[in-house]
Amino acid sequence: MPQEELQPKQHQDHQPGSEAAMQPRPASAMEGWRPAGKLAGRTAVISGGDSGIGRAVAIGFAKEGADVVILHKEEWQDADDTRGRIEAEGRRCDVLAGDIGDAAFCRDAAARAAQFLGGRIDILVNNAAEQHPCEDFAQIDEATVERTFRTNILGMMWLTRAALPFMPNGGAIINSTSVTAYRGSAELVDYAATKGAITAFTRSLAQNLWKSRRIRVNAVAPGPIWTPLIPASFDEERTARHGAATLMGRAGQPDDCAPAYLFLAAEQDSAYFTGQVLHPNGGTIVNA
Repeated sequence: MPQEELQPKQHQDHQPGSEAAMQPRPASAMEGWRPAGKLAGRTAVISGGDSGIGRAVAIGFAKEGADVVILHKEEWQDADDTRGRIEAEGRRCDVLAGDIGDAAFCRDAAARAAQFLGGRIDILVNNAAEQHPCEDFAQIDEATVERTFRTNILGMMWLTRAALPFMPNGGAIINSTSVTAYRGSAELVDYAATKGAITAFTRSLAQNLWKSRRIRVNAVAPGPIWTPLIPASFDEERTARHGAATLMGRAGQPDDCAPAYLFLAAEQDSAYFTGQVLHPNGGTIVNA
């Protein structure tokens, strides 16, 4: 028996997709959030910050008092909308467009972001990603696999390396991994592999940076979330049922995930967290 449609059927022909084109629009503006000034005076850089989870995190950070630089690929409408919402909170925001998989772009973006933010980056959120379903692994495209790894994990490494010279001791790095790193995905073998690498990267970098820099490194592993990457990845039928298999029976919203990032960014809340992964996934038990 076919599962009930949770969202209207829709598809986008390009990645990472546009939030402005989605129906319904994701809940990604943190409209019900009650700020407490936990990031007052702090600065943050967020890759993939124009839409989806990155957008909700950027707006949440601004509500808590941080100035923000968001990195995106080419979705200018989404990026401008996000910047407007951050500035409406009375915070400063800059928008930098480019390919996160290009190490030269990462170096330039980190330097430009630090200059805009007054010389330092207190919080780095590595969130940009892409995915390309393939049902038959024997037919997986080599160039696509390389592209996915370059964006999802190599880009994360390049941006982190570029940002570290501008990060003060006691800063925070938060990486976006995925539930697929723990349960796998038959259609997203390469994507899931990158997310597994991100989890290992998080645990290893936490060990590398704590003793020398007191920088906390953690990750968030969302489950099925209603973001532009979904209609940009799957056909209309799959998109309409996205999230139906979760215990909660629905796709999560970016606003469901952003509090995990806010918790990990705020030292007064998560001072004893490093090398850890939080799991906003609608009820999937991962036991890892």
